[in-house]
Amino acid sequence: MRAVLRDKKLEETFQKDGYVTIPFLSSGEVEKLKQAFFDTLPESQGIITPADENFDTKQLITYDFTFIDKNIDYKRTVFKIITEAFQRHYDNYLLDYKPIIANYIRKKENDGEVPLHQNWAFVDEKKCSSVSIWCPLVDSTVENGTLQVVPGSHKRYGAVRGPMIKSELEEIKQEIIANHLIPLPTKAGDAVILDDSIVHYSAINKTGGLRLAIQLILIPEEEPSIHYHMDHSKSSTRVEVLEVDREFYMNFNPWKKPQGKFKKINEFDYAIFDLKHQDFADQLYGKRIDDIKLRKNLLSRILEKWHIAEK
Repeated sequence: MRAVLRDKKLEETFQKDGYVTIPFLSSGEVEKLKQAFFDTLPESQGIITPADENFDTKQLITYDFTFIDKNIDYKRTVFKIITEAFQRHYDNYLLDYKPIIANYIRKKENDGEVPLHQNWAFVDEKKCSSVSIWCPLVDSTVENGTLQVVPGSHKRYGAVRGPMIKSELEEIKQEIIANHLIPLPTKAGDAVILDDSIVHYSAINKTGGLRLAIQLILIPEEEPSIHYHMDHSKSSTRVEVLEVDREFYMNFNPWKKPQGKFKKINEFDYAIFDLKHQDFADQLYGKRIDDIKLRKNLLSRILEKWHIAEK
């Protein structure tokens, strides 16, 4: 498994829990990034919603999220602002990672719940990890809807994740929220580096104040980014694996067939299923999808079958 963090102790914690909390930005940098949010906000054209694409879903998006803004130029501006401010800091912590997606995330008063989920898969997670740096620009508390995680849930669920692929956790979200989450109150300027496969959630902002944070998604320098896509007009069991670049995400619409520059590198059958809560609990801290021994055992069984077939 490729290492994520330069510091060995942080790496051990990250591999065990799926996240680490670190000091990250100075107070001056926090204020500059906060000001940059409001200075560029007039460029925003609002977020794309499922209804814009006539996509039938019960999910409501109740927070501002740069990644799905309708103005691509605004997305590029935000990406530049965030990556330039973050780079020297993440280079100190991460072992040769490159950014692919940048977001300002704002929760409004008495709103802004982010449903329990795992981030999409952005790389081959059997080989390495993509990460999100989540950095609040105001003190993030339980009252204003701080990040909450299920420690140790990374690399154990949802090996195939994309916007058009139903999560195997969909039917047990409330049970997970009630039984497994821990909140991560975080001071402005500190950051949480999390594995994108970790199960996480954040509740509504119950305060009258601003709740503003930044998310930067990064992948290993040497790895291509991938995107799992299921075209339901063709099949509800066939997944295409697309190799994509940073510009792909700039132009991306979660509820539309992928467009622009990408290369299909694989496809496979994938039966969507609903995990039971007991299965979730049993798998927590169990075998990871990148477990070397597990992969070797699977390979041995495949080779054994081939050998028998040849006889």
